Amino acid sequence: MRRPETLRIDISRNKKTDEDYLLRWFVELDDAIRARHIDGDEMQVTFFLSNLTGRAKTWVLRLKLHDPNVFESLEILNSRLKETFEPPRAKFRARSALLRLKQGKRDVHDNAQHLRYLASSVSECVVDEHTLINVFIYGLVDGPVKTYMLREDFHTLEKAIAYAEQGDFSLRQSHANSSNYRPPRRQETGGPEPMDLCYIESENSRTLSHKRTLRCHRCQKIVHTLMSVVF
Repeated sequence: MRRPETLRIDISRNKKTDEDYLLRWFVELDDAIRARHIDGDEMQVTFFLSNLTGRAKTWVLRLKLHDPNVFESLEILNSRLKETFEPPRAKFRARSALLRLKQGKRDVHDNAQHLRYLASSVSECVVDEHTLINVFIYGLVDGPVKTYMLREDFHTLEKAIAYAEQGDFSLRQSHANSSNYRPPRRQETGGPEPMDLCYIESENSRTLSHKRTLRCHRCQKIVHTLMSVVF
């Protein structure tokens, strides 16, 4: 029987024991176990312990020295690690952070990733899809993207995230294009401005025609005025 192909995935060493890092590391380790086709509880626990460092590894080794079979399966090991190193009421705090999530200084992509992480942290008390969509949309920064999202009706969170990322990308591109635009500079001439001779000729002809229609109020002759009459 042909052996299934395995995929070797590098795993970051677990050096921190805070809740955020621990949950992410569990996901990374589960992916590596499936990719390498590690079967059996004993092999999975051994692979898990080989990637532990720091306080977590010291704590595990102390328990194994006292009882070699303390971790019979990977689920038991994960549960004991969470009970020991997770902050109190971690699920409640994660749910509260999820429901009051705001974009802030994060871009749309980072905000969506943070929303996915918080949603996965409260998997035991599942938040419905429509609530997640509302949290994501109303948590966006006020602007064209949020205005566009409020006009649409989304049935899935992933579709709403895709539309928001597309709108954010288009907005960034339009800002980049407008900032690069420079209006053409007006060419400056160093000499004097040319005179409009046509305008001068038209003014002279208009003045001459006006004089030709003048009449003296005494002799009623055209062209001359009162001062030009000889007494």
